[in-house]
Amino acid sequence: MIEWIIILLIVAAIASLLGFRGIAGVSAGIAKILIFIVLVGLLLLIIFGVLVIG
Repeated sequence: MIEWIIILLIVAAIASLLGFRGIAGVSAGIAKILIFIVLVGLLLLIIFGVLVIG
């Protein structure tokens, strides 16, 4: 999942540099959604004790 986030952010950066604002906005938006999903998943794993930090 993190690989997809990085790929989408790179696509957004390149598209923005080339002037494709629509593509840049869409890929950045999808990356934001995936980041949110990953953070919520990590939070749930920590709350339920599946993932122990420390």
